[in-house]
Amino acid sequence: MNRFDYARADSIGAAIAAAGTPGGSFLAGGTNLLDLMKIGAATPERLIDISRLPLDRIEDTDGGLRIGAMVRNADIARHPEVLARYPALAEALLSGASAQLRNAATTGGNVMQATRCSYFQDPLSPCNRREPGSGCGALGGRTRNHAVLGWAEGCIAVHPSDMCVALAAYDAVVEITGPEGTRDVPMATFHPLPDAAGAGAPALAEGEIVTHIRLPDPGGMARNARYLKLRERTSFAFALVSAAAALEIRDGVIVSARLALGGVAARPWRCHEAEAMLVGMVPTRGSFTVAAAEALSGATPSGDNAHKIELARRIAVRALDLAAAGTPDRLPALPASAFAGEDNG
Repeated sequence: MNRFDYARADSIGAAIAAAGTPGGSFLAGGTNLLDLMKIGAATPERLIDISRLPLDRIEDTDGGLRIGAMVRNADIARHPEVLARYPALAEALLSGASAQLRNAATTGGNVMQATRCSYFQDPLSPCNRREPGSGCGALGGRTRNHAVLGWAEGCIAVHPSDMCVALAAYDAVVEITGPEGTRDVPMATFHPLPDAAGAGAPALAEGEIVTHIRLPDPGGMARNARYLKLRERTSFAFALVSAAAALEIRDGVIVSARLALGGVAARPWRCHEAEAMLVGMVPTRGSFTVAAAEALSGATPSGDNAHKIELARRIAVRALDLAAAGTPDRLPALPASAFAGEDNG
């Protein structure tokens, strides 16, 4: 691990000021950043500890919720308003990480976590995310878990978060504060897609910090929403593919639909065309199959991963099926080993 300076910020303004020069990284729960530092994939010159910032509350906002960046993942997953109004978000959080990690990992850290691409994590492999212009070591390599949507030759990694997929489906907004003030960015477009030269522009400008996630009123979708995750093994595995689905059904007809996929791109992949197609349809397996085909119509393998396209179609259909059936009063109880797999931090 490289030598670094350490500072603790006691206010948002102090954190922004401390991060205003190159070489600094924010430290929240640390469940992602510290691991990357230990293997040499991240080498910050200065850590700015933001764990004491007053951003640890979940607040009601005009029928929606505003979640502070320092709220722990465990607290979101068991919050009564999240369970009642955004069950797919709770289900996404419970499907990733261990109980210990959820107790430490933060909302902002989950949003900002780095890709789990093995080439990014190997300092000896070229990686445009780690070193712009060095190339993409994954191209032509082991690509079983890599992108099938929105990728470019500069980077074929996928974003690993479960939480962000559900947030994208719920039209969540990321609140960002920096030297130039405050701005909002939709979760569905917060993470940049790669370009031919690399991983694309960074999500945050120099000195900026994520302060809150804002969820709008889910309306009639509150009790017809599910998150489903497929992984190669139950323990210590990130999503091979995943899906968050939410439906509003009136008189047996879909009047509004949301669908986002995970494990397929460098960002949670919101399927707007498939959503539009579902409006006016009866919620049947046939309708969901047609919509899922539309959602994956632009998918192409980035290597030896064509199987992910069919898996993503199937998990989209299954998630929509489960959403149409209604969210259970109690989310499925998963074995403890099912929670080990996502370092958010």
